[in-house]
Amino acid sequence: MIKKRLSLSMFLIIALFFVMSGCSFGKPGNTETPSTKSPEPGNNSSTESFDYSDGIDDNGFWVNIKASDHVEIKDYKGIPVPSDIHTVTDETIKAQVDSILSDYVTKKQITDRAAADGDTINIDYVGRIDGIPFEGGSTDGRGTDVTIGITPYIDDFLEQIIGHTPGETFDVEVTFPEDYGVEELNGKDAVFTVTLNYIVESVLPELSDEFVAENLSKDYGWNTVSEMETEIRDRLQRSAVSDYIQERLFEIATVKSVPDSMLKYQENYMIQSIKDEAGYYNISYDDFLVSYIGVKNTDELLELYYEDNKRNAELYLIFQAIAELENITVAETDVAEYFKKYIGIDDYSPFEESLGMPYLKLNVLNQAVMDFLQDNAVLQ
Repeated sequence: MIKKRLSLSMFLIIALFFVMSGCSFGKPGNTETPSTKSPEPGNNSSTESFDYSDGIDDNGFWVNIKASDHVEIKDYKGIPVPSDIHTVTDETIKAQVDSILSDYVTKKQITDRAAADGDTINIDYVGRIDGIPFEGGSTDGRGTDVTIGITPYIDDFLEQIIGHTPGETFDVEVTFPEDYGVEELNGKDAVFTVTLNYIVESVLPELSDEFVAENLSKDYGWNTVSEMETEIRDRLQRSAVSDYIQERLFEIATVKSVPDSMLKYQENYMIQSIKDEAGYYNISYDDFLVSYIGVKNTDELLELYYEDNKRNAELYLIFQAIAELENITVAETDVAEYFKKYIGIDDYSPFEESLGMPYLKLNVLNQAVMDFLQDNAVLQ
């Protein structure tokens, strides 16, 4: 749809595994409603001054809520994880490595072969209708990079370049769509005189210990290819296991009830996130609801995402219930370690100022619970 704004992305980084900290504004999930009575969507309350730490105590627990009163859970220690979940293939590792190396790609200009489908090429062109150049139909000799089959040019403009060799100048004939949007061009036939300057070939750097130490040590802490591949494998494995465990928790836990305050928190969090996103793109909240989510107002929004918000609240309850059963707690030192380990920063004061220490502790507490579950999981 549209890209999430930076501040929302940072909330997601803080939560890491914690899917409930963000909301995907698309088709809602199909979570089945439990047989027990659940709270209905609440009336919309003002979120103009939404406090992310509202309803969370100084220890990262929900205020006046004992989760074990609302949740029954057993067999959460030693959750078996099938091999196809936790096994990370060499192909997956290579894809991750290539993704990192793509930041260090160099461009090479190829001039000794013909252009093919999928090639990125550099071209110049002058467009004419009835032999007369038209405004916006020329590169003015500055050249432009396009990818055949990918870049959205009209008609089969780019496909007609296939088979031509750099240095050639030739004509490309196209027809503008009837609804192109420019009155003088709608439905018109045009001829573009095109010069294929060169083919752009991306070259990945050669992966070596020297390259890793020189380019990746500062940002990633890797000094060898082996260290790089090992950590990538470990991270991917933990992520996959975390996702699997999170889903299993809903199967092994029985949520008897969801406190209204926790559901309301989820609803207000979602509303505030949408308001932030709409504001970032200079779109009104109401217009955003209609154009990007497909609802008329906040009431319809809450109804549409009711099951998702309830499921998020349930997951919060399940994590707190396990924390209560296992006496898992966090201190400010744990928050500091969390930011250093997962985000790579020592000064988290801007986050504390905008989100509040209770909210930070909530997320660190849930990470601690997930670490506990992963450490006790059985990889089959």
